[in-house]
Amino acid sequence: MTVNSPLCFRGKKILAPMVRVGTLPMRLLALDYGADIVYCEELIDIKMLQCKRVINVLETVDFVAPNERVVFRTCERERHRVVFQMGSADAERALAVAKLVESDVAGIDINMGCPKEYSTKASMGAALLSDPDKIESILTTLVKGICKPVTCKIRILPSVEDTVNLVKRIEKTGIAAIAVHGRKKEERPQHPVHCDVIKAISEAVSIPVIANGGSHDFIKEYADIETFQKATAASSVMIARAAMWNPSIFRKEGLFPLKEVMQDYIKYAVRYDNHYTNTKYCLCQMLREQLETTQGKKLHAAQSTQEI
Repeated sequence: MTVNSPLCFRGKKILAPMVRVGTLPMRLLALDYGADIVYCEELIDIKMLQCKRVINVLETVDFVAPNERVVFRTCERERHRVVFQMGSADAERALAVAKLVESDVAGIDINMGCPKEYSTKASMGAALLSDPDKIESILTTLVKGICKPVTCKIRILPSVEDTVNLVKRIEKTGIAAIAVHGRKKEERPQHPVHCDVIKAISEAVSIPVIANGGSHDFIKEYADIETFQKATAASSVMIARAAMWNPSIFRKEGLFPLKEVMQDYIKYAVRYDNHYTNTKYCLCQMLREQLETTQGKKLHAAQSTQEI
C-alpha cells in the first residue's frame, strides 16, 4: 500500500520505546523539548486486541482493556509523530493490532530487540532474531496491510556478517526504517555499544538506520547525539536512558535543570490523568542518585498524584 504519512526517518532525533517510561506525558515532554519522533512503550498484541477504542473527555484517544485499565493513551498533539511499538510473534495478530491503532498513530514498529524474559518467553522481542522467516512474515504482512510506515527495532547478532545479512533480508520486506540497538541480546547498558556494527549496517542498506544504545558511552548533552550519529553513520539517533534521565536532552540550547523538567512532566501527568504509579516511576528514574535525599524519599513514599 502507499504510505500516506509525512513521517521521515532521516536526520531525526527520536525518543526510544521504553517500558513504563514511554507513556503519554514523557512522549509529549520529549516533543516539547525537540524530539522529532516518539515511540511508545512496547505493548503486547494480545492485550491490545482485547481493548476498545474510546474518545476521552481529556481529548485523548484511549485503548481500554476489559478491566477498564487504559493500555494505550494518545492525543492529537502527537498523532503525526508517535510510532506505536508492538510486541508480537504472529503476523495476523500484528496486523489486527496495527489496523486497530492505525488512524491514531504515525507508524507501527515491531520490537525485535527486547532481551527481557517477559518478551522472549512468548517468542517476541529478541527471540525473533533467531527466526528470520517469522520476522519476514510479520513485516511483509504489515507493510502490505496498512497505510502507515512500518519499522522494527533489533539488537545485533554475534557476528557482523550475520547481522548485516539479517538486516538486508528485513530491508526487502519494504519497511521504512530499522532501529539498531548496538548490543547483543546478552549484553547490558554497561557493555560498550558496538558502533562499528551499526556503521556496517548503515553502509549495507539503503533504508534509514536509526542508531540506538549510545546513552552510556556517548550521550550526555545535545551535541553528543551528532557525535553518536557520525560514529555509526546512521540516518537518525534513538535515545533511551539519556532521555529517561532528562528528556530535555533533545534541546539544542542545552539541558534544563532537573527540577524544571520534573515540574513540566508533572503538569502533563496531571493534565492527562496519568496513573500515579507510572508518574512516580518516571520521576524516580529522573532523580536517580538523588532518591536518597529527603525529597527523593518523600517521592518514593508518595501514594497519589496529589502527594507527588
